[in-house]
Amino acid sequence: MSRVRILLNSVTMVTQFQMQTSNPTAKWLQPSYLTASFTMLIVSWGSAAVIIFQAANSLGASNTQITSWFTILALLSGLASMALSWRYRVPIYIAWSTPGAALIALTSGIPLNEALGAAMFAGLLALLLGLSGLFAWMVKHIPANIAAAMLAGILINFGMGIFTSMQTDAAMVLLMLVVYLISKLFVPRYSLVLMLLVGAAYAYVSGSLHFEVLHWQWPSLEWVAPVFHWQTLLSLGVPLFLITLSTQNIPGVAVLHSHGYRPPVSPIMVSTGLLTMLFAPFGAFMLNLAAISAAICMGDDVDPDPKQRYKAMLVNGVMNFGVVLMGGMVVMLFGALPKALLLTLAGIAILGTLMGNLVTAVADADTREAALLTLLAAASGIQLWGISSAFWGLLIGMAVYHLNRFAVNRLQT
Repeated sequence: MSRVRILLNSVTMVTQFQMQTSNPTAKWLQPSYLTASFTMLIVSWGSAAVIIFQAANSLGASNTQITSWFTILALLSGLASMALSWRYRVPIYIAWSTPGAALIALTSGIPLNEALGAAMFAGLLALLLGLSGLFAWMVKHIPANIAAAMLAGILINFGMGIFTSMQTDAAMVLLMLVVYLISKLFVPRYSLVLMLLVGAAYAYVSGSLHFEVLHWQWPSLEWVAPVFHWQTLLSLGVPLFLITLSTQNIPGVAVLHSHGYRPPVSPIMVSTGLLTMLFAPFGAFMLNLAAISAAICMGDDVDPDPKQRYKAMLVNGVMNFGVVLMGGMVVMLFGALPKALLLTLAGIAILGTLMGNLVTAVADADTREAALLTLLAAASGIQLWGISSAFWGLLIGMAVYHLNRFAVNRLQT
């Protein structure tokens, strides 16, 4: 009997080995990989798509050019994430700067070609930062609360859009807000998607959904020749770089470290900066290391073995290619929705980011005054000599911060 049992065990082990080796796809298509990847896709695109659309639309981009934005962002995100994750065997997610898109959407009076030139300049700054190894220096000399206050000042106008859109359709806005608040308690990952579906259904019933603009459009890329103007480089390029650095790249590194992953940071910065420089004329306005959405593919529920979780990021990269095919339809969909719905969706989509930055901005009592002045200046919308309020807010905040530090040091000595 013992010999029979040993023989049966041997046959079972050989069979299991053959199943594992003969079906390598099963290792890559585990349900946990598919679920995490799809969830990350919904979270990242669900909260950003409407803001990206508004950013491109505010610059006067045509539907073909907006389609190019979605196509190139999804394509580069998928390829870069897969390449870096495979190279370092770490779940690295390269995405787009949603706060950067909000900055672009709220920057008035800048032509599309100048904005893309500023995006190329921001990519150049990221590239130089990665090549020079000055990442740590930047983190040390630009206080996190000042950068957070600048971003909060920009985003607060998006948040107010929730309530200003009530003047157009109060019933729809209130319905979407209630759906968001309730769904966030039970299914927080899908609250934005549910809110969009309910808002679209209300628009359909009320007759404000513009079906005439809905038609299939293949993905396309359109080159826009960039123009470089020093005022635009300062007012948009520098804030775009700093916002992406402080709200995306630095938290992205922190998320990786918190899960025990320590890939080299400089090559990642170089990759995102170079890709932004090369493909900004197609609409890749700013690529960066993602933080919150990337964490979805880093937990124990994805794979008990941390060394295998990068495979979920490879699956997500393939899913992004599906977004590439749907880029034209995304643009058509947003063009069909009423403006009040888009403003409400964009405002609610940035609430989490706005709350986080407000908390960070006032967390340190010693720098609270500088952060408050930064926030007020950035939110004011002032433009001096053609330079936007985001730059002036950062400049004023840094000046007050160093002035206060100088005064404290003098008193101590």
